[in-house]
Amino acid sequence: MDQPREPFQLEEATIEQLHRAIGSGEITCVEIVRRYLARARAYNGVPSLLVTEDGNPVPPALGAVRAGAPMRFPVETVKAATLLPDLDRYVGAPLEFGRMEPTASDPSVQQQYGMIVGKPDAGALNALATLNIRGERSVTCRGEFDRHPDLGPLPAGAPPVCEQFRRYPDALEQAAALDARYGRNPPLDRLPLYGVVVSLKDPFDTKDMRTTGGGDAAYDIDFPARDHALVDQLRKKGAIVYAKAVNTEYNGRAGNPGGRHHPRKVLPSVLGYQRASWGGNPSNVYDTSRAASLGSSSGSGVSVSANLVMVSLGEETRASCRGPANHNACALILPHKALLGFDGGALGADIYCDRSGILARTLADCAQVLDALKDPVNGYYDARDPYTTVPRSAVLDSGYAVHAKPLASLRGMRIGIVRESMLNPAVRAVEPIVTAASREIKAVLGTRLGATLVESSHRLWQRDPEVEPMTVDFRRALARLVPVFMPDILFRLTPSGDPLFPEVAAAIAPTEFAPGKVFGAGSMQPIDYCVALADELVAPPAGLDIATVQQQELAPTFRYHVKQYLSRRAADWSALGYSETLVDWPSLNARSKFWGDDARAAFRNWEEIVDPRNPLGARQGVNERIMLRELLRRVDMMVMLENRLDVLVRLHTPLPPAKIGGPEVPGPIGELRNESQYGPNAGLTEVLVPAGYVQVAYDPKFALSADAMRYIGVEADEPTRLADPGLPFSLVFRAEPGREDVLLRVAATYEHASRRRVAPPGFP
Repeated sequence: MDQPREPFQLEEATIEQLHRAIGSGEITCVEIVRRYLARARAYNGVPSLLVTEDGNPVPPALGAVRAGAPMRFPVETVKAATLLPDLDRYVGAPLEFGRMEPTASDPSVQQQYGMIVGKPDAGALNALATLNIRGERSVTCRGEFDRHPDLGPLPAGAPPVCEQFRRYPDALEQAAALDARYGRNPPLDRLPLYGVVVSLKDPFDTKDMRTTGGGDAAYDIDFPARDHALVDQLRKKGAIVYAKAVNTEYNGRAGNPGGRHHPRKVLPSVLGYQRASWGGNPSNVYDTSRAASLGSSSGSGVSVSANLVMVSLGEETRASCRGPANHNACALILPHKALLGFDGGALGADIYCDRSGILARTLADCAQVLDALKDPVNGYYDARDPYTTVPRSAVLDSGYAVHAKPLASLRGMRIGIVRESMLNPAVRAVEPIVTAASREIKAVLGTRLGATLVESSHRLWQRDPEVEPMTVDFRRALARLVPVFMPDILFRLTPSGDPLFPEVAAAIAPTEFAPGKVFGAGSMQPIDYCVALADELVAPPAGLDIATVQQQELAPTFRYHVKQYLSRRAADWSALGYSETLVDWPSLNARSKFWGDDARAAFRNWEEIVDPRNPLGARQGVNERIMLRELLRRVDMMVMLENRLDVLVRLHTPLPPAKIGGPEVPGPIGELRNESQYGPNAGLTEVLVPAGYVQVAYDPKFALSADAMRYIGVEADEPTRLADPGLPFSLVFRAEPGREDVLLRVAATYEHASRRRVAPPGFP
């Protein structure tokens, strides 16, 4: 006798299970959206507390309307002296204490500015900044200015563009239209994302929702005239475009190019802040006192993991997709740079690295979305994004979902372990995750699944005698390739003005390393040293590795890209007969607020950049990014070819998500952070899979520096014990463009064998 089937549960469901439930009549598209709205009402609240000088309560304040009601901010605050020791002795720059203020975009809406901390067991996540619900999806056309066309004319005073805007169906209306047309029999061959509720990182242009890159900027029209190319494909393939996810404003921002503007006040630390000045700060799904991620697509990862949506599109410049997926136990496909466009119709941070990523709870769902994003005529090419001019051989003709299926074993596969991602530089904070990840790789990929493991070597890694060593590892590959592709790396200086590689200075004759900086104590000419290094006649410098080569000068491209985006957006509206006067850097700065004064100063400095070149005599950031991509891709290929590897596996980060508002982890961990930038800088496809949880964390504490001028992080005396299931970590699989079939098979096999994801218990 057949066992009765379990009733359909939307939480943790896959796309396949959703479609089966629709086909059996267990659920409709409208009911799907209603259930997600119910979860948003329950969980999409404010998880952060202000850090104030006196610790006194603040008056009640209301934020933007979400899921039918305005956000309500906590009135309790944390006294700064309880977080910052010896505050009475501090003599540095004024601190930017937390406060509630009206936003620039809508003075009737308030937001948290300045210092904050995460609230433990908050029961709220703040993942979704704007929901596609009529009346609340735009500031320009809010409330009755978004009245349904069937309900009569707009009220007096409505901006003219609202007549067009209100004709766009909201998420519930999109769902109702799908139900009315297809019922229980949608054509899944044409609509493979039928009924799938999607969030999008805020920078993706959406014509029916506010789009400001997470910034609090007072546009005349706060939604664009047309969709991003990927958003357009989502709609055409049956997805319900439901919400904009919170992200660090302007994709984490592009840093400060330097100039005459400086912050008037400072934040002791921004580690753990993944904030939008409009949308606020999200929290981690497994511990709401912690950051959603060190990565700006934080709302995307949180909304997927907390079952606020089924799928999300994020964007990564450095770690903005991998971080949120890693710290919130999501699956991720991050296609190689140029496969999925981003910068055509989105406000990016660094066009040389920006790339779109797909977050879901399973790799199969990620791959199904990746296939659906392909236009039947143009493929993945987007005429507005120059980087999508990709060789057609780098796109799989077979599609991607067909390969995201587990194999019985990985016998015969050779997997290279990137030990540079698992170093243990005598910093206790990295020990729990490094130990757990190393054990996971060996036990599951090696012992259980039968893959042959091959590890790279590094001075900070004690080799595993049971794992095959690479014959040519990353260090040897760099020694061969740097003299050809980026020889200037060998002659760089540290911030203090000393040679980055003392061995080079000791070997070569006195040479000008930089204008006015002459070093060298040996007899070899620099070019002859390069020949000797490439041919392995001299030992590589001890510090030459895939972390040190990735130190980069800032490129002036953020100034270019923001200007281009704003002027294009205004031109689109002008062509339709509407006026947008926020068109350039001066108008953006004049009409914006930021959650910290550091961004205000940086954006003023960006406004005053007038030349696409770096200053005369400085390293050229644009050139470096292009050269570095060539170098890193060839390093990867040399390592894989010399060792006959199928894929590489690495740890995304050995650090757990930081306490919101907490200090930097102290100690020599720069190499670990730089190594995590390998994928974005090389633009290589990466697939991330949840790999487990750790039960302890070594959270640093604040200490006042000896000169009392700043607050620094110091190591914890005792570990923090974590509630079940703990804090997640993930494995990242990497391969060259065109080998995503192998990459997906390996990652899916590991995912199926390990089944590490645990739904966050705090958001049932």
